Amino acid sequence: MGRTAIIDYDAGNIRSVENAMKALGQESVLTRDPKVILSADHVILPGVGAFGDAMDRLNSYGLVDVFRRVTDEGIPFLGICLGLQLLFEESEESPGVKGLSILPGRIVRIPETSKDPLTGKVETRKVPEIGWNDLTFPRQGRLFKGIPEHSYVYFVHSYYLQASDPSIVTARTAYGTWIDASVEKGNVFACQFHPEKSERIGMKILTNFLCVRKEDASC
Repeated sequence: MGRTAIIDYDAGNIRSVENAMKALGQESVLTRDPKVILSADHVILPGVGAFGDAMDRLNSYGLVDVFRRVTDEGIPFLGICLGLQLLFEESEESPGVKGLSILPGRIVRIPETSKDPLTGKVETRKVPEIGWNDLTFPRQGRLFKGIPEHSYVYFVHSYYLQASDPSIVTARTAYGTWIDASVEKGNVFACQFHPEKSERIGMKILTNFLCVRKEDASC
């Protein structure tokens, strides 16, 4: 499965992703070195924290243009949690801060009180969402190959994606509103949930990602 570059930009949750790679028998390296990133077979951008702070670090480490080269060169790229949010254009969490803008869409705060999209009842929910929630599949993405719809994965987040292009959304979940929980476009994949903390289902998702090759989209 080659070598996976896990981006080290002081944004938390890095070690759990590294441990998941070890459990899968995957060689990985924690790095912010552009040469190492661009020579990797897969790249993972994890993250827990604030959107604006994370973009400040990515800019200070000179990684923004590196990520654009990763996507342009077709290297399979996976954003996890905050790593998903950073791929988009902006976030309500950090007004005026520009995201990576690799994919079209914006990040908004989960409503504390809203009409439940499944029951239609007005309900109040805790924010952040912390815990297990199930996925529905608007279309079958490669990350979810062999995974049944309504499988449960683990979330920790206060903000969520509203994708501008519905065709890139491969998984959704309901938590006070419909949340775009996973996206895929070409070699770019992302999950709002934490596959590395989602036990058997999460490890299958990571295995599916590692199965994607730069030159082979059929895996």
